[in-house]
Amino acid sequence: MGGVEIRDDRGAGRLEAVEGGEVVGRIEYFVLEEPAPALVPVHTVVEPAHEGKGIAGALARELYGLAAREGVAVAPLCPYVVRWASRHPEEAPPADPELLRAAQRWLVEHPERF
Repeated sequence: MGGVEIRDDRGAGRLEAVEGGEVVGRIEYFVLEEPAPALVPVHTVVEPAHEGKGIAGALARELYGLAAREGVAVAPLCPYVVRWASRHPEEAPPADPELLRAAQRWLVEHPERF
């Protein structure tokens, strides 16, 4: 996956994979504050021309790395991130069920976000 840079656009709630100045993939997420801080990935998107290059996995890995560096949990609602986490338990600690419920409630209360 050479040449792909991953950057966090916290204000927009996107972790982006950039190649040659073009965004080729992203994880859309929000930051949950209560009952505890957590990053909540909602959608993973890779542009069709860039599928099969490991971009989605690199984004998921960086999301968990970012959370670990910030000392917060990840509460994945995105089906891709849920699957990735189940295959990489050494990098992706299981989410607290209470955090997942809180994340789902937040999403229902803020439908305009996604």
